[in-house]
Amino acid sequence: MELFRDTHIDFMKYRRFWIILSLLLVLGGLYAIFGPHHLNMGIDFAGGTQITLGFNQTPNLDKVRQVLEREGMKAPEIQRYGKPEENEVIVKTTAIKGNEEGNRDKMITALSREFNPGQTGFDLNQASTDAIATLLISADPDKVAAQGPEAARAHYTEVGAAIVRDRSHNSLFKDYSRVAKLPGVTPAALSVLQSQGHLGSFTVLGVENVGPQVGGELRKQGFLAVLMSLLGMLAYIWFRFELRFGIGAVMASLHDVAVTLGLFTLLGFEFNLTTIAAFLTLVGYSVNDTVVIFDRMRENMRKSRRKPLLELMNDSINETLSRTIMTSGLTFLTVLALLVLGGDVLRGFAFVMTIGIIVGTYSSIYVASPFALLWENLFGPQGRWRRNKIAPTAAAAQPARGSEPKEPKVGETPARRPRPARRRA
Repeated sequence: MELFRDTHIDFMKYRRFWIILSLLLVLGGLYAIFGPHHLNMGIDFAGGTQITLGFNQTPNLDKVRQVLEREGMKAPEIQRYGKPEENEVIVKTTAIKGNEEGNRDKMITALSREFNPGQTGFDLNQASTDAIATLLISADPDKVAAQGPEAARAHYTEVGAAIVRDRSHNSLFKDYSRVAKLPGVTPAALSVLQSQGHLGSFTVLGVENVGPQVGGELRKQGFLAVLMSLLGMLAYIWFRFELRFGIGAVMASLHDVAVTLGLFTLLGFEFNLTTIAAFLTLVGYSVNDTVVIFDRMRENMRKSRRKPLLELMNDSINETLSRTIMTSGLTFLTVLALLVLGGDVLRGFAFVMTIGIIVGTYSSIYVASPFALLWENLFGPQGRWRRNKIAPTAAAAQPARGSEPKEPKVGETPARRPRPARRRA
């Protein structure tokens, strides 16, 4: 199946314009990254504690921020998460030197004082599996202690695990009706939970903690992963094709990463380990598309050795245009659906891939090929740099005017002197 047949578009005609435009896009991306916006580093790289909280009603984010700042957690980042009716919030605090275990307990204690005033004792919305099992073992509502302590511990641990599992999947318990329907929760066990505990106004849905040293190490490894992938691709394409094609492919990949990362920064997405995976995927996809065009160029160069490289590039891009549009278009539809329907967790990854496919398809045509041609014109066998280097050497090798040729050495064939031109009568 082909969308375009026998096209003769002169892609290289305005290559200087596209190179200038690409350089401006790259500069804009670098300004967005290193300018006033900066990357929104996630806990993976910045270090610190990230807690996802679920509230029983719409939370007051300013109040949450004031509580944390009062406890010495400067500039906490607080944002809504998920659907509005789920009342979920992500709270991030930066790493504190000497506090490798994170701020989880300190944050929960401070928020409990503010949002659960007057409530003490067992909170079913925050209790762990072991805490629930310990409470039930002491009361033994199901009368299983007679079977031995190990049997009692196993029985009530299953009850606690069912409660914590449901709380993690469906957020906090607003009343005990959902608890009563859980497997293993008998009416007697439910009665103990109601009499000896309470339901707080929020619950902890997830906790991530990364120390400052670990965050710095992950940052370094993520940067090296992208850099080594680019160098590896340059070496492979250099070996498999030619150096000029390797330079073009790497320049296209750098362009794709810089432009996509700039838009990623401007929109405030969180930069984390998943984002690194997205950019590595983007680099691989972009190079794959570029290699298809370069492979066709190599075939055409074998068929038409006397044809200029500029015309061969145009012919190769036109011949692979249908394949490029179809592959990129289908992949774009897939990642676009992931961006729209994938949820907040995958949104950053899907955004990188969606924008990256558009930018990568553009760069395979208007960045990789023009830079390969530019490298050939500058450093190729007939390039300007090679000509400028050879010209002085050739000039130095010529004898000066008026100098006589030297006598040949022993065993050397004497050089022939040019015959004088005959004069006509």
